[in-house]
Amino acid sequence: MVDNRASGGLLISAVGAAVLAVSMFLPWYSVSITPTGAAAAQQQFAAVAQQYGNANLQSMADQIGSEFSTVAGRPLVTLSAHQALKDISKLVLLLAGIALLASLLDLAGVVEIGGAQIALVGFAAVLCVLFRMLSPPGTETGLISLSLSWGSWVALAAAAAIVGGGLWTPSAGQSERHQHDPLGDLQL
Repeated sequence: MVDNRASGGLLISAVGAAVLAVSMFLPWYSVSITPTGAAAAQQQFAAVAQQYGNANLQSMADQIGSEFSTVAGRPLVTLSAHQALKDISKLVLLLAGIALLASLLDLAGVVEIGGAQIALVGFAAVLCVLFRMLSPPGTETGLISLSLSWGSWVALAAAAAIVGGGLWTPSAGQSERHQHDPLGDLQL
């Protein structure tokens, strides 16, 4: 039988693992064009219009090209972790699955895994998420910029919930001792 403290911690870890798995498909990064990128796009657009178009097309290209600067710095598209982080997203999904399975099995009383092992899996997930938050994928070209979006923060909070729930769960030896000996070390 699992005591209330252990079941609370295991439940927090299980919910955190489920949210972590879902967060791999949420927007992690926003992609926007830098001012340099907008200027380069405007220049290329004008060059193509000049080379292949008549005066009417060139005038329209100048008018459209002048609007490119208005999109600089604005998020154009978002990328999920699954789209941007092929290998690490699979690793984080695996860690979330392990934490979810371990928490549910321990919560159901099928296997007594212990909170420390679940917290260790959560800590590995925290490290993976932090790595990709601090070191976004791709190479810096100066034409586009990649900034963090809300999905990455959800993933970090979910991974931290796995760790917190695992640490809140007493270890197997402690829960058995408190369960069988309500007085603990007190001897009369």
